[in-house]
Amino acid sequence: MKPPRVYKAPLAERFWPLLFLSGCLLLVVVLSGIFHSQRLDRTLVETLINIILVVGLYVFVGNSGVVSFGHIGFTVIGAYATAWQTVQPFIKGTSMPGLPDFLLKTTLPVWPAAIISGLLAALVALVVGIAMMRMSGIAASIGTFAFLMIINSTYNNWDRVTAGTGSLIGIPAYVNKWVALIWTLVVLAMAYFYQISRHGLTLQASREDEAAATAAGIDVFRQRLFAYTLSAFILGIGGVLYAHFLGSLFVDFFYLGMTFTTLAMLVVGGMNSLTGAVTGAFVLSSIVALLRQLEKGVTLGGLTVAFPSGVQEIGLSLVMLIVLIYLRQGLTANKEISWPFSKPHLRKSPMPPGRE
Repeated sequence: MKPPRVYKAPLAERFWPLLFLSGCLLLVVVLSGIFHSQRLDRTLVETLINIILVVGLYVFVGNSGVVSFGHIGFTVIGAYATAWQTVQPFIKGTSMPGLPDFLLKTTLPVWPAAIISGLLAALVALVVGIAMMRMSGIAASIGTFAFLMIINSTYNNWDRVTAGTGSLIGIPAYVNKWVALIWTLVVLAMAYFYQISRHGLTLQASREDEAAATAAGIDVFRQRLFAYTLSAFILGIGGVLYAHFLGSLFVDFFYLGMTFTTLAMLVVGGMNSLTGAVTGAFVLSSIVALLRQLEKGVTLGGLTVAFPSGVQEIGLSLVMLIVLIYLRQGLTANKEISWPFSKPHLRKSPMPPGRE
């Protein structure tokens, strides 16, 4: 009797979700050049940054099953850290006089500053996570929200270092759609390689059944802490990109609004897959951009029609409600993009005689 044929997936099939998502985003950016619209480019940059934030959130929430309300706190850390490093000294002396001398008198290039800022966010996550990742369920979620409140309050009242509740200006605005695309592709690769790694797979096992995973010898605390730290690095990079896209910062921009928007994007797309994270971020970012334009007004036949303020929030809420009612697993049903050239008959191992 011949041994059963075992299907060996080609390399392209193994990495198909990453290749497909990266190719789609690259295509969107290339096609956007046809229209030569500054408004479209800004919308696209913001969409790509949102994808980075949601993918970073997915790395922890999607793989662990623990809902975090505090990840935007790492975005604040990354955004202000890059401002401390890249703003010109004479502006720092005026708006951030409390900085230590090595930051007050030094200006670093934007790319090293971005890496350092992401690492600072990861370091904070590592320290905070040592205590927080020992919790599960609603206790962990409330703990992450408490962390967000602490970060917001600290940065709002740290006047001599963050400019407090005022706007911090003078940040080099170098982020365009190509810079945002490069970082998005890097983050997608990080998230995908993590989810198929031993660390990602063991954390996903604990998501499905924490007790069984612990009984099988999985150190749930360590795996959650690793994912928490990695996701914080990605959120820190997202904050860096927002800072260098807007050219100015104020703390409350990274608070409850952004927290619930990114969570909505993850839930709408499908929180247990990378494809879902990207899909949700892209779809809801597009809807927000459309509603924002409708709030400003649209001219139809010489008549300008403008929607009342607040339509964005109402639109997001309606989309989220519809998805939660009719598509409880999100737009992608928590699944990755499947390989289009599969041969099902090769995947089935024939049963031994007498066991049909």
